[in-house]
Amino acid sequence: MKYYPAFLDLKDKKAVILGGGKVAERKVRLLLQAGASVTVVSPDVTARLRDLVNRGLLRHVKRTYKKGDLKNAFIVIAGTSSSVINRKIARDARHLVNVVDIPSEGNYIVPSILKRGPLTIAISTEGSSPALSRAIRKELERQYSSEFALYLKFVERVRKKAMKDIAEAKRREKFLKSLASDDLLNKLRSKGFSTVRKIIEGSLNKNSYT
Repeated sequence: MKYYPAFLDLKDKKAVILGGGKVAERKVRLLLQAGASVTVVSPDVTARLRDLVNRGLLRHVKRTYKKGDLKNAFIVIAGTSSSVINRKIARDARHLVNVVDIPSEGNYIVPSILKRGPLTIAISTEGSSPALSRAIRKELERQYSSEFALYLKFVERVRKKAMKDIAEAKRREKFLKSLASDDLLNKLRSKGFSTVRKIIEGSLNKNSYT
C-alpha cells in the first residue's frame, strides 16, 4: 500500500481512541498536542491516562467498544488488545482510522516522529520496517538537537523583524536565505544557539535601515 504524506489540522476535531494501554498513552499525547478533542473508550486505562481524565484533558468512556462510539469522529485509532475488535472498528469507521496491530486494515499509518519545537520530522517505511523508522529517527535526533527548537522560535521573530527593517528586497531575500545556510546550521550544531544568535543579530543590524 502506498501512502500520501500529510500533516493534519486536528484542532477541536473529535479523536476517538479505542484501548487504554501504553500505546493509547502515546497516541493521546500527540493528539492533545495537536489540539484534538480526545475520547478514550476502554474498560481500564493507565495511570497517566487517568490523570489526564482527572485534569479534564480528555474524556474516558469506561467500557468496551460499541459502534456508536465513532459518531462524528474525525480521526480514529483502534488500539485494543483484540485483533477481532480492531478489525470491526476499522470496518465501522467512516473517516480516518489507524489500526495499531494491523496497519493494512486502516487507511492511514502514524510515522515515527521527531519533534523539536516548531520542527516536525516524520519518518515512514510504509509499514515495511517500523524498526528502521525508529533507527532513522534516533539518527536524526543526534543531528537535530534541542538547540533547533530554540533556533526556530528565534528565527520566527527575526524573520518578522527583517520583513519590516530591511527595505531593499534583494538584501532582505539574501538575509532570509542565510538563516538556513549550511554554514549557519553547522555552527548551530557545533557551537550552539547562543553563538548563532549573536551572528544573526549582528547581520540583521548590518542589513537594516534605521
